[in-house]
Amino acid sequence: MAQHISQRNFDFMGKRNIALILSGCLIILALGGLIFQGLRLGLDFTGGTLVEVGYPKPVDLSHIRSLLEQGDFKDAAVQHFGTSREVLIRLAPDPRLNTAQLSNKILEVLQQADPDNRPQLRRVEFVGPQVGEELTEKGGLAMLFALFGILIYVAWRFEYRFALGAIAALIHDVIITLGFFALTQLEFDLTVLAAILAVIGYSLNDTIVVYDRIRENFRRIRRGDAVQIINTSINQTLSRTLITSLTTLLVLLALAFLGGEIIRNFAIALILGVVVGTYSSIYVASSILLLLKVKREDLLLPEKETVDAQL
Repeated sequence: MAQHISQRNFDFMGKRNIALILSGCLIILALGGLIFQGLRLGLDFTGGTLVEVGYPKPVDLSHIRSLLEQGDFKDAAVQHFGTSREVLIRLAPDPRLNTAQLSNKILEVLQQADPDNRPQLRRVEFVGPQVGEELTEKGGLAMLFALFGILIYVAWRFEYRFALGAIAALIHDVIITLGFFALTQLEFDLTVLAAILAVIGYSLNDTIVVYDRIRENFRRIRRGDAVQIINTSINQTLSRTLITSLTTLLVLLALAFLGGEIIRNFAIALILGVVVGTYSSIYVASSILLLLKVKREDLLLPEKETVDAQL
C-alpha cells in the first residue's frame, strides 16, 4: 500500500535557496581567505626547527618574542604549549646553524635574559624542507584520490547525479574548513590534514544514510513530488544524524579543551567538519538532487529485478 507523506515534517527543502545562498557566501569567504591570506603551514609542510622550553614560572610570550628578535630570530613563531610555563618556538630552516647549534643559541639567549626564571630545554625537532614539500604533495594527492574514489563508489551504488551531489557536499565541507584555518591563521599541520580526511569520511557517511532513505522513498512512496519525498527522507534520518553528530561533538569538545596543544587544532578541524558536514548532508547534497532534477523513474528497480523480488 502506498504511504502518505506526513504533514508534520520540517520543511528543509523549502529553505534550500536560503541555505544555498549561505553556502555560497561561506565558500566565497573561505576562498578569499585561502587566496589572500593562505594557510599558516606548520613545520610538517614548510620544514624548520621546533624548540620546546620550560620555565619554572609563568612567562609572557611578548617578552620572549622581543628577546628572540634581539637575538636575530625575527621570524620565530612563539606560543604557549599546554601551560603558561611551557613555550613552543618554531623557526624556519637556517643554513648557517644545525639543529643542535640553533637550539643551544636560543636557550642561551633566553637564559641570559632571565637569570631568575631560567628556561630548560624540553625537546628539539627538525623537519627538512624536502620532506615538507613531499608531504604537501602527497597530502593534496590523498585528498584528490579520496574524492575520486567516493565519486566512483556513489555513482555505482546510487546514480551519477547522487555522486555529483555527494562530491559537491564534500568539496563544500573541505573548502569551508580550509577557509576557516586560513582566516583564523591557526596552524595547518599533518594532524589537521588527517582531520580533513576524517571529515570527508564522516560527511560522506551522513550523506549516504540520507541518500539511501531518499532512494528507498522514491521507490516506495507513490504520492508527493521530489521535494516532499526528499523532505520526508531527511526527517526520517534526522534523529540518527543529530544523535551521531552530538555524541561526536561531545568527544571532540573534550579533546579541544582538555587534550592539550598537540591535538587542539585537530579537534577544532573535526568540530567544524562535523557541524558543516551535518549541514551539507541535509541542505547541499539533497538540494543538488533537486537542481539535477532526479525523478522516481531514475531510481526504480529494473523490471527483471522487480519480477524476481515478487517471486
